Amino acid sequence: MDNRPIGIYDSGLGGLTVWREVRRALPCEALVYLGDGKNCPYGSRPREEVARLADEAVGRLVAEGCKMVVVACNTATAAAIGALRAKYAPLPIVGMEPAVKPACLATRSGVVGVLATERSLDGDLFRRTAARYGSGIEVVAAPGRGFVELVEGDREATDEAERTVRLAVAEMLARGADQIVLGCTHYPFLIPVLRRVVAGRGVEIVDPSPAVARRVVQLLDAGGLRCDPDREPRYDFLTFADEAYQLRLERKAFGR
Repeated sequence: MDNRPIGIYDSGLGGLTVWREVRRALPCEALVYLGDGKNCPYGSRPREEVARLADEAVGRLVAEGCKMVVVACNTATAAAIGALRAKYAPLPIVGMEPAVKPACLATRSGVVGVLATERSLDGDLFRRTAARYGSGIEVVAAPGRGFVELVEGDREATDEAERTVRLAVAEMLARGADQIVLGCTHYPFLIPVLRRVVAGRGVEIVDPSPAVARRVVQLLDAGGLRCDPDREPRYDFLTFADEAYQLRLERKAFGR
């Protein structure tokens, strides 16, 4: 048994969508969540800067004694996952995979929409995945401009959010997309709005967070890293921002 915590990192609040799935799948495990906050959003920052920020965050979680780290940020994964795995080996590090494969396999219309940050869409990981699984499929990618800011501002339930979402998905819906992939961990907080926008169109929204949690479970089992099943879990929240942001992370995690 290994009672060290699992670390989960994101630019801000978004990775809490992954945190919730990991907690659901592994209710006994201790979790340390690091939401940068100070430098959020990452989506339009230079790749080198994102890689540096990711390295600082993972280093902090390593210092906290984490037995595994989940980089619950698509932008940080695209910019730095290879370097992080090399630097911190043999620590298991789980990144965000673009959920293009399941969407391409499930599409009936032959059109798949992908919402992600500008930096993720420019990354090699997205390009390789789209090329590998998108043969014969039209992949319509669009940046979720303003999505992260809506979530970070707790404005998911506003008219502004609905206008922003409608604008972002307009082209992919016009082309007949029946799958919309969420390529940023902030975006699942906007699923209720997305569902209203696509209502009646037969569109499935693809959230990769449950698949990431399943991967965490697989790696824990493969490495013999599960905690004592009788252990009471502890949940800690860290940030590079201020104490007020830390409290926001905790409240958002538990849906308060």
